[in-house]
Amino acid sequence: MSETPFRVAVLVGSSRQGRFAPTVTDWFLRTAGRRDDLELDLIDLAEHPLPHLGHEPTAEQTEVISGLSPRLAAADAFVVITPEYNHSFPAVLKNAIDWHKPEWQAKPVGFVSYGGLGGGLRAVEQLRLVFAELHAVTVRDSVSFHSAWAVFGDDGEPVDATIPNGAAKGMLDQLTWWARALRTARTEHPYGV
Repeated sequence: MSETPFRVAVLVGSSRQGRFAPTVTDWFLRTAGRRDDLELDLIDLAEHPLPHLGHEPTAEQTEVISGLSPRLAAADAFVVITPEYNHSFPAVLKNAIDWHKPEWQAKPVGFVSYGGLGGGLRAVEQLRLVFAELHAVTVRDSVSFHSAWAVFGDDGEPVDATIPNGAAKGMLDQLTWWARALRTARTEHPYGV
C-alpha cells in the first residue's frame, strides 16, 4: 500500500515589483515536482493581499483570508521561499504568518532563500525563531542562493544545478521525514497548546 503524498504549501514571501522570486520559485517547483511523495500547493503572497494584522479586513481581504486559511490548514508541511531584505525577511511574509496560528502548529517548515552574499540565510535564521513560537518544526537543511541573480541562466535554471539540486533533495528528505512523523502524531494525539 502506498502512502498518501504529503501536501506541501509553498509560500512565496515576496511581493515587490520586479522581484526575483518567480525565478527561484519556478526552479523549486520543477525540482520538487519530480518527487512522487509530494503534492505541491503554490501560495504566492503577491496574489493573496492580506490586510495588515490588527486592521479590520475589507470584504475582499476577508475572502482572501478565508481562501488561504484552509489551504494552510490542509498542508502537511510548508516550504517558504524568501528573499533577504536588510538582513531579515519581507513584511508581507510576516503578516501572512501572523494572520494564522493553528495552521502552522505541529508541522514542518523548510526554506529556500536567496539574496546577495548572505543568500538569504539571515532571513531564514529569523524565520526559525518565528516558527518556533508558532509550534512549528523547522528542518535543519535549507536551500540558499548566494548572489542569486548571477546563479541562474536565461533559461531559469541554475548555471550549475549540482549544489542546489542536492540541497533541495536533502531539505525535502528531512521535510518528508518530519511530515510523516508529525502527521502520524497529529492523527493519534491531536496537538493542543
